[in-house]
Amino acid sequence: MDGKMSPRETLRYLANGPRWLRDRMPLDYLSKADRRALGWSWTVFEREGQEPPEGDWSIWLLQAGRGFGKTRVGSEWVLSQARTYPGCRIALAGATIEEARRIMVEGESGILACAPPGEEPRCIASRNELLFKSGAIATLYSGASGEALRGPQHQFAWADELGKWADGPNAWSNLQLGLRLGEAPRSVVTTTPGNNDPLLVAIAAQAGTVTTGGRSRDNLDLPQAWHQRMEALYRGTRLGRRELDGELTSEAEGALWSRDLIEKSRIGSQDWGAVVRVVIGVDPPATSTGDACGIVVCGRTDEKRLMVLADLSCRGQSPAGWAAKVAEAAAAWAADLVVVEANNGGDMVLQVLTQADVNLPMRKANASTGKGARAEPIAVLFENGRAGLAGMFPELEDELCQLTAAGFVGKGSPDRADAMVWALHELSGRPKAKPGLRGF
Repeated sequence: MDGKMSPRETLRYLANGPRWLRDRMPLDYLSKADRRALGWSWTVFEREGQEPPEGDWSIWLLQAGRGFGKTRVGSEWVLSQARTYPGCRIALAGATIEEARRIMVEGESGILACAPPGEEPRCIASRNELLFKSGAIATLYSGASGEALRGPQHQFAWADELGKWADGPNAWSNLQLGLRLGEAPRSVVTTTPGNNDPLLVAIAAQAGTVTTGGRSRDNLDLPQAWHQRMEALYRGTRLGRRELDGELTSEAEGALWSRDLIEKSRIGSQDWGAVVRVVIGVDPPATSTGDACGIVVCGRTDEKRLMVLADLSCRGQSPAGWAAKVAEAAAAWAADLVVVEANNGGDMVLQVLTQADVNLPMRKANASTGKGARAEPIAVLFENGRAGLAGMFPELEDELCQLTAAGFVGKGSPDRADAMVWALHELSGRPKAKPGLRGF
């Protein structure tokens, strides 16, 4: 920093300059008024992931875990719009009117708590409104009653916990249809995934939507003991991925594996017997820069039950790179056989594995049926309690929940799921699946 800066210029530089400088700037350089203003400057204290996206957007979807600071982000954004656009109309939509008032307005990270001295809005409880000093008006709405949003017009909207709105699709549609004031209406959605995952997926796919995320552990202001306890209890589970990491863990309609089935089939501390045979399923990628190479280790116990032991899939590797991963897996798990889907290269795949010193039997598996038909009998084994997961495999589980009898409906290719299916087919001793009706 060259030359002298006025206190206000210093404050502005602190608020918008690099973070390393903010931590080193002596506060006694500022006047008392500027130190007070600095204490209320959100741009100084916001963490990475809490800043509004740059560029032209119409919806900011902040999908994060509990305790990330989503409410603070929404409150500060609303205060900024009310300050920047005098007289604007703002919609504040929560899961219920009571939650909108208790969390978005009156909560410890709500609008009233975040408003700097002199900017506190006045609450008109009888009209569910906040009146700002700039003339802006914010009105509270309930995501459980979408019809109440039919008619009112707004320039900005903050939708909190959209994932659990009881009337989600209807309320969201009416909220968006009412954003017809001003030149560039905008919405901010702050939510943890919930019962409206398909709606969140649809919003994320819309043109003009910017999606950001964050995890509970990103907020270092929360008690460390709480972080440790939550991580110990829920890390890797479906609940933890949703509530702590803010991840969507939905399933396709008609999926062969539901989330409930996966949780039910997780082996945990159950005694399924000793593993007597190990097979590694490999689904090679078509290119080195595209999909992952599926490498899944499965075993059969002396009680003739099947289990998924490890998901060692890798992405972005050359053929020699992923072949080496297969060789390492075979040695580490003392595998009896490597089953390789042959559709992406056939003999070349086996040659690459041979060059990687995979000194055990290898077999090509030709995909003569569709992915759904191939996976369906394996899903039945899970349903009957004959197959399960010996651990938590988030990416594999996501792919399984997007496999239907008609095929894979997720993004990309289900490389992990395919590799698992090939290995379990071998261990089950079943013939290759043919399309047909499932048994009852």
